[in-house]
Amino acid sequence: MNPGPESPQQDPPAAPAEADAADGSERPRGGPSWLLLAGVSLLVMVLVRGFLVQSFYVPSGSMEPTIQPGDRILVNKLVSGSDLRRGDIVVFDGTTSFAAADRSPHQDNGLIGRTLSGAASFVGINLGEQDFVKRVIGLPGDHVVCCDAHGRLTVNGTPLSEPYLLSGDKPSELTFDVTVPAGRLWVMGDHRSDSADSRSHLGDPGGGTVRLTDVIGRASVRYWPLTRMGGFTTPRALAGIPRASTP
Repeated sequence: MNPGPESPQQDPPAAPAEADAADGSERPRGGPSWLLLAGVSLLVMVLVRGFLVQSFYVPSGSMEPTIQPGDRILVNKLVSGSDLRRGDIVVFDGTTSFAAADRSPHQDNGLIGRTLSGAASFVGINLGEQDFVKRVIGLPGDHVVCCDAHGRLTVNGTPLSEPYLLSGDKPSELTFDVTVPAGRLWVMGDHRSDSADSRSHLGDPGGGTVRLTDVIGRASVRYWPLTRMGGFTTPRALAGIPRASTP
């Protein structure tokens, strides 16, 4: 009787790739872990915040109606002092100039307040009391005066038209005559009757002006609330002012 066809032989089952790493076998390579991705994302966020853009929460009404309490804004940190123009809205560190005034941030000390503050800090929303947002009125060397016969501010002899002021506010209740020193800015809030700005520090070192080196950046866009999302533009009314002579 002829033997039947030879049955095909099967290879022994392969050992699981991850059965034992001690025998020198290689584990299969997987994709990057979620921890690595999270780390890279965090690094990118830190770099963006540190060098390109930063988010700020504005709790006060000193810049109404342009910026209202509760608004969140993004600040372009690539703007240098030489790039600033009259009418720009800037955020600056007021530790050396404005630290004792207009301390409007209010933090809730309850559980919800602490939780929200921690989350806001993580995503870059600054809740500190040393940063301020104001509008640039005078550049280095500018002669800023309040007020002319019609109650208007003048810069280098040119009267300002200020459509951004809060309705009913005067350009200033306080009179002043200032020449902005080199390397500094004269800044004011749009809600002039409720803004502790350069006018409030006329008797301080620097005469109320802010150092260019203290400017964090130019406010570029409001991203919250969504109903008021939009960018900030420099008023044309300030564009035609003649430049001051070099201080």
